[in-house]
Amino acid sequence: MAAPKHKSLTDSKFISQLDALYLLAQRILKGNLQADRRTERKGSGIDFADYAEYQQGDDYRAIDWKVYARNEQLLVKLFEVEEDTTVYLMLDSSPSMESKLDAAKRLTASLGYIALNSLDRLVTYSIADKLENIMPPARGRAKTLTFLRTLEATASKGNDTRFTQCCKALQARHRKKGIVIVISDFLFANGFDDGLRILQGAGHDVYCLQIHDKADLECQWLGDADLICSETGTHQKVTITESEAAAYKKAMSDWNDSLKNYCRRKGIGLTSITTEDHFEVVIQGLLRKGGLVA
Repeated sequence: MAAPKHKSLTDSKFISQLDALYLLAQRILKGNLQADRRTERKGSGIDFADYAEYQQGDDYRAIDWKVYARNEQLLVKLFEVEEDTTVYLMLDSSPSMESKLDAAKRLTASLGYIALNSLDRLVTYSIADKLENIMPPARGRAKTLTFLRTLEATASKGNDTRFTQCCKALQARHRKKGIVIVISDFLFANGFDDGLRILQGAGHDVYCLQIHDKADLECQWLGDADLICSETGTHQKVTITESEAAAYKKAMSDWNDSLKNYCRRKGIGLTSITTEDHFEVVIQGLLRKGGLVA
């Protein structure tokens, strides 16, 4: 059987859909994510934050020529201003996300596109057994195509999802408080509590975008089966009766309820969807609720 064809994040139709979502964000959020929060102060009011690779369209005046002289790399300086927002996207690309990754990437693309067009600072990572850069920190409309291309090339990788370790790594790499959006099925063997606690403890506004394949939610098999864990590769032979199938469905429901209850208690925003939900409808729903709020 041929491998499924992945949906493009760079074709004109998809980008037109992203443009429509950005315009909706402008209209509904009334500038909440807009660049008017940034100031144009020069000097001590603007702090150096990071480097990014020079891309066509960047301001050449931001190139660090001393770095170029040493390493022959064209890097531009990124600056942080008190009023501006950093958006951190954490995309689960572990093996358990294989059937959900295309849908998750379209949601990630939408959120990142809105942030870049709003001139917010965008930081994008994949999470699995470790935290990995999808794209270096970026800001501005000129970076949207690079963002979409690198996101499109992101594949399922790693082994078991080490969510807590990934959150610790994010905290160690970035001091700037911002909005952290985790796009995942949240089926973490070691739980989600500690990781979310770390993100909130660092002062971030945290939002969970949970995505399931409908096959996640209930067991479709009956009889003898040799099950292989998609993340650890471990085998287990089982006989599945209707009773076991019902127990699986209840366990999944209880797990998802525990995430919902935890987020409610901690004031963390949560949206739970399946791959059958269209990304435009999901993002429109988030925007019409007033953005990424609990």
